[in-house]
Amino acid sequence: MVLRLFWAGVWVCLATASTLAQDPTKVEPKHYKLDFENDKVQVISVHYGPHEKSVMHEHPGGVVVILSATHLRFTDENGKTRELFSKPGEARWYPPFHHRVENLGDTPYDAVYVGIKGMTASNGTANPMDAMDEETKKIVAHLMASVKQ
Repeated sequence: MVLRLFWAGVWVCLATASTLAQDPTKVEPKHYKLDFENDKVQVISVHYGPHEKSVMHEHPGGVVVILSATHLRFTDENGKTRELFSKPGEARWYPPFHHRVENLGDTPYDAVYVGIKGMTASNGTANPMDAMDEETKKIVAHLMASVKQ
C-alpha cells in the first residue's frame, strides 16, 4: 500500500511539473506556430487575436521581435502580473519563464520569438549568455541590429 501511495505521489508531481512547463507550440497551437528549429534555437510565430488569452506555458530564454503594436498582460506562475506596450520593430530579451498571456488590445498581436534551446526556467541557467554558443550570439546580435535600423 505504501509503495502504491509513493508511486501515486510521484505521478502527481510529474504531471504537475509537466503542466507548469509546457512548450507553447504543444499547449497553445492556436497562438504559437513552430517556424524553424535546430539543436540551438526554436523560432516561433506568435499570434493573439484581440482580447485572447493563453494557458500557462514556458518559453526558453530568447528574443521576441514585435510585428504589431500591442498591449499585453503577462501573469507568472506566482500570480504576479505585468503589463507592457510594444511597437512594431521592437526587439526584447526575455529570460526563461512560465507565464500566461492576455492581449488587452482591440487589434491582433503578432511577433516572432527566437528561443535559445537548453535555457529553461527549470534548469537554473542564471546568465542568458552562458546558454548561447558563439554562433547563436552572432545570430541574436544580427537580429537585434536589423530591428533597430
